[in-house]
Amino acid sequence: MTNLAKARANFLEKESILSKYATKSSDAIRIEKEDSDDIRTPYFRDIDRIIHSLSYTRYIDKTQVYSFKDNDHISKRMVHVQLVSKIARTIGRALKLNEDLIEAIALGHDIGHTPLGHAGESMLNEITKEELNEYFAHNIQGVRNLMVVDHQGYGQNLTIQTLDGVLCHNGEMLSEKYVPMKKDLKEFLREYKEGYQDFEKLKKCSSMTLEGCVVRISDIVGYIGRDIEDAIELGLFQREELPEDICHILGNNNRDIVNTIILDIIKESMDKPYIKMSKEVFEAVFRLKKFNDKNIYSKSMNKKDYTYYQKGMRVIYKIYLEAITKNDRKNIIYEIFLNHQSQEYLQETNDKRKVIDFISGMTDELFLHQIEKYYVVK
Repeated sequence: MTNLAKARANFLEKESILSKYATKSSDAIRIEKEDSDDIRTPYFRDIDRIIHSLSYTRYIDKTQVYSFKDNDHISKRMVHVQLVSKIARTIGRALKLNEDLIEAIALGHDIGHTPLGHAGESMLNEITKEELNEYFAHNIQGVRNLMVVDHQGYGQNLTIQTLDGVLCHNGEMLSEKYVPMKKDLKEFLREYKEGYQDFEKLKKCSSMTLEGCVVRISDIVGYIGRDIEDAIELGLFQREELPEDICHILGNNNRDIVNTIILDIIKESMDKPYIKMSKEVFEAVFRLKKFNDKNIYSKSMNKKDYTYYQKGMRVIYKIYLEAITKNDRKNIIYEIFLNHQSQEYLQETNDKRKVIDFISGMTDELFLHQIEKYYVVK
C-alpha cells in the first residue's frame, strides 16, 4: 500500500464506527462525476470547496440580526455559521453520525443570505417576484451559489447530500421531530427547482440525511440564545425580562440554553433514525422563539431604515440592469462580478437573474456604499 493509499484509508477508517443511520462516503452523489484520485472523503472535499469559496469569504460582513451597530460584540453571520457547525458536530459525534457531512452543510447553510439578513431577503424577494415571477429565499440562493454561481460560474460541484442539507436547513420552521426523506439526484433537483415557485412547500421539506436534520435543528440552537445575548448587549431588554417558565427549563443565558437543548436532543435521538427533542424542551424552545420574534426580530430594523434600504435596493437593481443592457464595463457589477464569470454562466443566465445574484451576494458595507452612491433621499 502506498502512502497516499494509506492516507485515504485513514480518512475512511472512522466511518467503520458510525451509526447504521449515518451517511457514508460510499453514498455520496455528485451532479458531475470526478476523478476519485484524492485522499479526502467526498464530504471533506465539500468542506474545503465551501471555505475556499468567495461566498464564504463574504460571511464576515453580513448581518445576523442587527445591521450597522457600533458594537464589535454583536454577532455577524460568520459567528452564527461557526456556532451552528460546532453545535451540529457535537450532536453528530455523540450520535456517531458523519461529522464531515455535518460540517459541510453547516458551513454552507447560509451562503445564500443577502446583506441586511432577513430584512434584505424580504426586500430582494419583492424584486424577484416582480421581475421574474419567482421567490427569492436564502436557502434556494445558497444552493444556486454553490451549484451555479460560485467558482467563476462553474459551481463547486458539491455532493447532493451537502446541497440538499443547505436547501432544507430552514431554521425558522421549528419541529419536535426531524425525519430524513430518501431522495436521489432527480428528486433533489426537482425540489430545488420547485422552490422558486412554491416556497411554502420548500419550507417544509425534509433533508435526505440524518446529518442534514442535525444541522436544521442546530440552526435554531445556534441563534435562539445568542440573539438574546446580542439584544441584551444592545439594551433592548434586561435578562430579568425573559419568561421565567422558559428559563426554568432552558436557562436564561446562551450557554445554558445551548447546553440544555443539545443534551436533550442527544438523549432523545440516540440510536434512532430521526432527530428529536423532548416535549418539554420543544415547547420551551417554541415559546422562546415566539418571545424572540416579538422582542428581537420584529424590532431589528425600524420602519424608516427599512424603507430607505428597500428603496435603495430597487434603485441599484435598476442601475445594474441598465449597465448590463448598455454593456457598461466600468460599472461595479462588471468590475467585481460579471468580468470574472464563465461564458457558460453569462450565456445561460438572464440579465435580471445576474443582478439578483450580484445583490444577494453583497456584504452589508458594499450594499450600503452602493445605495449611498446612487440613492438620494428627497
